[in-house]
Amino acid sequence: MNTVHSIKEVRNEIKKWRKEGLTVGLVTTMGFLHEGHESLIKRASEENDRVVVSIFVNPTQFGPNEDLEAYPRDIKRDETVCEKAGANLIFNPDPSEMYYDDASTTVNVAGLTEGLCGAKRPVHFGGVCLVVSKFFNIVTPDRAYFGEKDAQQLAVIKRMVRDLNFDIEIVGCPIVRESDGLARSSRNIYLSNEERKAALILNKSLNLAKQSLNEGERDANKVKDIIIEKLNSESLAKVDYVEIVDSSNLKPAFNINKPVLVAIAVYIGKTRLIDNFTFKM
Repeated sequence: MNTVHSIKEVRNEIKKWRKEGLTVGLVTTMGFLHEGHESLIKRASEENDRVVVSIFVNPTQFGPNEDLEAYPRDIKRDETVCEKAGANLIFNPDPSEMYYDDASTTVNVAGLTEGLCGAKRPVHFGGVCLVVSKFFNIVTPDRAYFGEKDAQQLAVIKRMVRDLNFDIEIVGCPIVRESDGLARSSRNIYLSNEERKAALILNKSLNLAKQSLNEGERDANKVKDIIIEKLNSESLAKVDYVEIVDSSNLKPAFNINKPVLVAIAVYIGKTRLIDNFTFKM
């Protein structure tokens, strides 16, 4: 496995693989890899001849008061995870390699980005779409793999690929959880021991909602109330949002008569965590 830092190096490697008729999978990450990322890389290695993992803390998707500088980084650890999971190439560029000082091009997916996380993070998905589209152009993968924990991001990427006619299959992969139910996240490292225990409230609240839906509740507001009541029972939890939206367009759902995404964002102390599940009729 190789780690490279320039676009030219990536393209040279891809050209060699293409001459051999090999398929290429891509996993885009911001590093500090956990078991969730590892599962994406493993799946990509099972379904493709070669796998590229990008490790890049992308500045364009962070707002002015967000944790760009504090975001955890450990490239040596990441290299170990990638090699173990079956990656063949790591692309770890500097921001100056990815962005020109006078860059003026943006990529925006309207409609899917205004709600959920996009409501409080107005620059986030524009940054995600820009950097992912650049990785797609640099790597030209056959398939790209994204976790379902970032459900809105997955929906946005799928729409961008459709609208811009990228010849890439987008593969969504299930949420990977700790043994106690907490969704794996690079931001979990920010949690103190007490906050780590408190964070279990996210999955517990979603499980109550799932139970209610399985028992026949179809009023979205009543299901949301169940989640909010459970979240409010934890003193360290502060609700950012609780939403139930149509899975296809991410518009708010009221009477649940088609597949919906049940999504939450919660602050545990200063750490913002997200979780979700999809309910299919």
